[in-house]
Amino acid sequence: MSCISSARNIGCAALAFLLAAPPSGWAAGPAAPAGPAYGPELQGFAYPAPVQRFAFTSQGDALQMAFMDVRPAQPNGRTIVLLHGKNFCGATWEASMSALSHAGYRVVVPDQIGFCKSSKPAHYQFSFEQLAANTNALLHSIGVRHATIAGHSTGGMLAIRYALMYPGEVDQLVLVDPIGLEDWQAKGVPWISVDRWYENERKTTAEGIRSYEQSTYYAGQWRPEYQRWVDMLAGMYRGPGRDAVAWDSALLYDMIFDQPVVYELGLLKPPTLLIVGDKDTTAIGKQFASPQVRAAIGHYPELAKMAARAIPHATLIEFPKFGHAPQIQDSDAFHKVLLGWLARFSPNP
Repeated sequence: MSCISSARNIGCAALAFLLAAPPSGWAAGPAAPAGPAYGPELQGFAYPAPVQRFAFTSQGDALQMAFMDVRPAQPNGRTIVLLHGKNFCGATWEASMSALSHAGYRVVVPDQIGFCKSSKPAHYQFSFEQLAANTNALLHSIGVRHATIAGHSTGGMLAIRYALMYPGEVDQLVLVDPIGLEDWQAKGVPWISVDRWYENERKTTAEGIRSYEQSTYYAGQWRPEYQRWVDMLAGMYRGPGRDAVAWDSALLYDMIFDQPVVYELGLLKPPTLLIVGDKDTTAIGKQFASPQVRAAIGHYPELAKMAARAIPHATLIEFPKFGHAPQIQDSDAFHKVLLGWLARFSPNP
């Protein structure tokens, strides 16, 4: 049964590309002014904790998966894994890492292959199953066999897939504004080729990122501390590995669009906390859709309630004034809800 409550206060090939369309997720703008430039694995951008690397072979490639493993001063015997979103990185969980570790949790925060400080393979069949298997191998390599799995945005899609693949290893599931709660293609969003996604990603600018984040992530609000995350993304597109970053980003958008999780929510086993900002309007590919389709997708208050009814053991918390990133927009309110819910459960023996 679902429990619904409200928190009012709380190498890239040379291809013949199609004509340019609005970039994926954010609008193209004029050339960005000078700003920080980072390497293809975010070299030069500081993370809030030491970064380790899990080396493994996948699909014939030698890859490295970056991750942070924060051990608490006073352990409570529980581990939580934080999975980042598409336009986020492990570092964007900074406030959550601090709140959770101070509460006694071991906190593991990976960067998925294709993202941020991890490898950017040029020829990789991206799937949520593959990313989940990579994450499971990483966790086993550091001795983690049971954990709470928390995912934000695209990380929420991955967390759902992980829980479906490894139900015996997931103690609780936390989904923060997960995408994939609707099938965009079935609702009329046209399929977009990887070539076109790539061409759009190559036009990414800091101004476009900020505009999109302000409207979608923060419900029209802006604070100076948000700029760090704009610089993080824009810096990869200014750096020497910009084409590799754009190419993997295009492959990842194709994966997200083609692999909705909405049809399998009823199969989830663990207790699940669903946290949603009601001002969120995220829908992959909506900029390519007709006005009628755009108006019909990305309605998070409706999607959240539908998901909570479908998930067998779900608790839904809605933040009416928040956007796509409540853990950043109001970390105190977010962590009060998260820690309060997690406190209901005992460590897995």
